[in-house]
Amino acid sequence: TMNVEHEIGLLVEEIRRLGTKNDDGQVSVKFGVLFADEKCANLFEALVGTLKAAKRRKIVTYPGELLLQGVHDNVDIMLLQD
Repeated sequence: TMNVEHEIGLLVEEIRRLGTKNDDGQVSVKFGVLFADEKCANLFEALVGTLKAAKRRKIVTYPGELLLQGVHDNVDIMLLQD
């Protein structure tokens, strides 16, 4: 079984690595950037599932429920906690 907490931790690191800080100091990254990144592709078996789990735990936020490659490439994923 995969360790969801561990996966979420990795996700937070990758959002920090690929994202940019806004004026409030919050880090965000476009879904397409995260999805297209080679390191992320190798790290996460189910990026969308990990994002959903992180959203349920209020670690990240993004509009909508499900993010799809192509359709939602321009959607911002915002890191809520450091």
